[in-house]
Amino acid sequence: MRKFECNENEVKELIDRVVRRTMNMDFTWNWSCGVAYYGICKAWEVTGNQEYIDFLVKWVDEYLELGLPPMMVNACAMGHTMLTLYEATDDSKYLDLALLKAEYLRKDAIRFGSGVFQHTVSSKNDFPEQAWADTLFMAAYFLLRLGFKIDNKAYIEDALNQFYWHEEYLQDTKTNLFYHAWDNVRQDHLSAIYWGRANAWAAYTMAQAYKMLNPFMPMWMQIGGALGDQLSALVRLQSENGLWRTVLTDETSYEETSASAGIAAALTTYAHPLHQNYMAKAYEGILANIDEDGSVRNVSAGTAVMYSVDDYKVISKKRVQGWGQGLTLAYLVALLQNREVVSKI
Repeated sequence: MRKFECNENEVKELIDRVVRRTMNMDFTWNWSCGVAYYGICKAWEVTGNQEYIDFLVKWVDEYLELGLPPMMVNACAMGHTMLTLYEATDDSKYLDLALLKAEYLRKDAIRFGSGVFQHTVSSKNDFPEQAWADTLFMAAYFLLRLGFKIDNKAYIEDALNQFYWHEEYLQDTKTNLFYHAWDNVRQDHLSAIYWGRANAWAAYTMAQAYKMLNPFMPMWMQIGGALGDQLSALVRLQSENGLWRTVLTDETSYEETSASAGIAAALTTYAHPLHQNYMAKAYEGILANIDEDGSVRNVSAGTAVMYSVDDYKVISKKRVQGWGQGLTLAYLVALLQNREVVSKI
């Protein structure tokens, strides 16, 4: 088995290309923007390019003048950007915005069972007592980052409680893959589909959380075990093109880039020594879906929990999406932040 290698200059050029395409997209203050701008924030972390921060500061400040929309769980993804802007500028207003979102999650967000965040895409009770894998990125991972940043034990414990219960509800103990959602009223997984991007949300956030925790925290082993088992299953479902499909277990479903990027980022971060070939194939497959102008192609549109496998297979993948840009940037950044894995970087 050869060690996976890629070129640092090539990766940095790709990052800049994708960032600049993302800057030319018009977003609202919501989860799509939260994921896209998370990617730009990660790009700044590894490149130090001040243009990236200047762009985000201008966009956020202009939006604040217009007024923020009502709070909801999904839009808490924008909290990631607030954290990075605070780190980059030392302006407390961005930390205050992050805290505003965290306090909404702690005090006002709809929950069920043992304090599990209900998936919401508006200020209403959208999906009663449903847990979706998306929430791990939009809320749990954000709350964990903020908790460690300001040393807030309550935030950390709440975030880890979300990881615990989302794994309990969503990870299939037979396949080790994650279902798209759990319905606590029906006590089932609805259509019970192993959706690609759901597995990306889970794998990426668990990989990040695993690095943040230490072995003396009980959830370190819990998350590490869930992630290791999931990645072992996922590498065996990788396509010949190095990608993963929108329905992971259906070879007639299309290859989907945002899921592939999130999964590949998790593989790179987790860095199992026997995953080198899978990481190399993923690199080739993802690069093949980045246009010269930085558009990430073959990204599925926003996807509810569909009724059937066939419904997932017809979700459009023709447009450039914020989550495709953001997860691809997260992947490219992971290559630079895990240099011991990629020998030429």
